[in-house]
Amino acid sequence: QLSILMATRRPTHAGSWYTADTNQLASELSAWLRDAGQPAEVTGTTRAIIAPHAGYSYSGPTAAWAYKHMARVKESVRRVFLLGPSHNLYSPKCLLSSCSEYATPLGSIKIDDTIYDELAASNLFDEMQLSVDEREHSLEMPLPYIAHVMGSRPYTLVPIMVGALSEEAEARYGRLLAPYLADPQNLFVISSDFCHWGDRFGFTYHDQRHGGEIYQSIEALDRQGMALIESQDCAGYARYQRESSNTICGRHPIGVLLQSLAACAGGELQRKHQLKFV
Repeated sequence: QLSILMATRRPTHAGSWYTADTNQLASELSAWLRDAGQPAEVTGTTRAIIAPHAGYSYSGPTAAWAYKHMARVKESVRRVFLLGPSHNLYSPKCLLSSCSEYATPLGSIKIDDTIYDELAASNLFDEMQLSVDEREHSLEMPLPYIAHVMGSRPYTLVPIMVGALSEEAEARYGRLLAPYLADPQNLFVISSDFCHWGDRFGFTYHDQRHGGEIYQSIEALDRQGMALIESQDCAGYARYQRESSNTICGRHPIGVLLQSLAACAGGELQRKHQLKFV
């Protein structure tokens, strides 16, 4: 018999991108969730959220506005699909973790091996090396929020690293994931920051028509993309990315979500879900 010992992904960014102290982390997350607003116009059952993954000193309070909507449906959630971009590895495909669980300062989260087996059977996924997995912050930064919101409820995690996909590949993965998105026991977390501006990102776009300040140009560019995401316009969002080259790091996970929503609705022009930036 062959015995295979699966690895645990360590919280490698704890102590730098966010505190590694369990009590302090829980206190911070609770405060941010408490302070986040709950817009009255958002109705229905939350099926997916898009949340940032920068260090918590930058993104913690903002991310709470998304995870507060996750908290509304936590009683019915049995699986959390986590889609994050790859910052350190180029791949034209999506990748699955080689680990059996992801550790956080708030406890470990078990990876759903049944769903992993179903996804792997599609032959559309590669496997992440542990070193690649532990370098990727887009898959780690959502974990403390997920663990904190879900608490002691039984649930599993389905982490997917989304590579630099073509539009055709986004549609292919979107169709594959659509039945899981349609299942009310599953919740999707899309990990993405928006515009990264500056020389070190190779992006110094500044359109003076939106005002003399750089931030005004950045906001206008991001809001243009946000409007296309809200309208669930897969083709328009892809065209916007081609034309603007906006440095939305989770543009491919967002593209996969939009394609999944279109597949659930039976086509891009039909709208089955509401998507709202809060």
